[in-house]
Amino acid sequence: MSLTQAEITEIIKQFGKDENDSGSAEVQIALFTKRIRQLTEHAKVHKKDHHTKRGLVQLVSQRKKMLKYLIKTDAESYMKVIKELQIRG
Repeated sequence: MSLTQAEITEIIKQFGKDENDSGSAEVQIALFTKRIRQLTEHAKVHKKDHHTKRGLVQLVSQRKKMLKYLIKTDAESYMKVIKELQIRG
């Protein structure tokens, strides 16, 4: 259910500045998005799993805060991230 190490490494390579850059806002937003998409699929199948839905809402909130931070600090990077992740249509 959670992200595998291979998936995390791939996301870090795609969005990070180098292979060890797991803390930048872009990488964290990409990881949140991947996890949100997994939990959304899980919630569609298991409609009464309220614990997962609560966790999903928390992740969406964390991602929203991180996006807010990113647009304040680096608007160009923000535009790149939302385009690549296809969020905020």
